[in-house]
Formats: sequence, C-alpha cells, structure tokens
Amino acid sequence: MGIVCTDIAVSADGFAAGAHQSEAAPMGEIEDGALHAWMLQDYEGNRAEVDVILDAGATIMGRNMFGPVRGEWDRDWRGWWGDEPPYHGPVFVLTHFPHEPIRMEGGTTFHFVTEGIEVALERARAAAGDRNISVAGGASTVNQFLAAGLLDELRLHVTSSILGAGERIFEGVPAQRMERVSVRATSLVTHLTYRPARA
Repeated sequence: MGIVCTDIAVSADGFAAGAHQSEAAPMGEIEDGALHAWMLQDYEGNRAEVDVILDAGATIMGRNMFGPVRGEWDRDWRGWWGDEPPYHGPVFVLTHFPHEPIRMEGGTTFHFVTEGIEVALERARAAAGDRNISVAGGASTVNQFLAAGLLDELRLHVTSSILGAGERIFEGVPAQRMERVSVRATSLVTHLTYRPARA
C-alpha cells in the first residue's frame, strides 16, 4: 500500500500562498515565481522531486486549489490547468457543494467530495491501489490532514522568498513531533522531508 504524502512549496516564513488570492492572482499578490520558480526555471536541478510529485496514484485537494468559485457551482469552471491537467489520474476535490465528476484530457478526472477529508482519503485509497496518495493543497487542506494525523510524509519545498502574509502551513495544527528523513538544497529551494514520529 502506498503512503499519504504532501508536497507543498512554502516561503522562508512558512506561507504556501500570498494574501488576496483571486482568479487573477491564484497564488495571491506575490512576485511571479516566488514559490514555484524551482519547478519551472530549474526543472532539471529538481527533477527527482517533481517526478515524485507527479507519480501519485490519486490526488486530494481543497476547493480553493481547484478554482476561485465559492458557494454553489454557478459557472462552468474546470480547474486552473487547461484541458490536460498534470495529474493524469483521479483527483478528489473537497467541497461543501455537490458536483458531477469532470473528466479531462490525459486521464485526469475531478471528483467532488462533500463528506470531509476521511471520506476523500478512503476514496483516494480505493482509486490509488498500491500507489501513493498526494494531498496537493492548499495550505488549509494540508493542515487538516496534519491535524488529523492522516499524513505519512510531509515534503516541504522551502524557497528564499519572504511573503509576510497569506496562507500559512501548520496554522491550527496541534503540537506534534516530526522526524526529518532527508534534506537537499538546490540553488532555488531546499527540499525537506519529514515523517510523523508515531509511537
């Protein structure tokens, strides 16, 4: 059986997105590339980490990561990623409002889960088989999984940016001990992998 993991890029002060997220600025009002330049500008230098991110058998994300629509589904939104999202498998979107699955090119299907993170995880496990399940984000969703003790591995990709405000990782997460598994630095990011220290 695969593990439940997350890969999330954060600023040096712990933010996974800037303040004032909107459709025009999905990562908030931050400098372009502040959090993800390492994936785009130095792909070869970070290929191992990117390949692991894209290798999940199923993905879970919050509704805010899926798109800017709030409340009832009152528009035809199909995600930020165009006709062929990078997931190439089932994606379970946490929401309070039911929606029919959306099938995209390249094998991605967005499924909408209204019953919470445990049900989303159960459905993702069934879909992933022996492969890993990725909790893609955003920060609020990752924090829910951390608080519930449902993550097996936390991979932080720490950039040198200072955002000052926004969506912070570990917000509302109770005190717990993590064991550092690995650390690797490149020119644009430091990759830190932790596992919960479970008894």
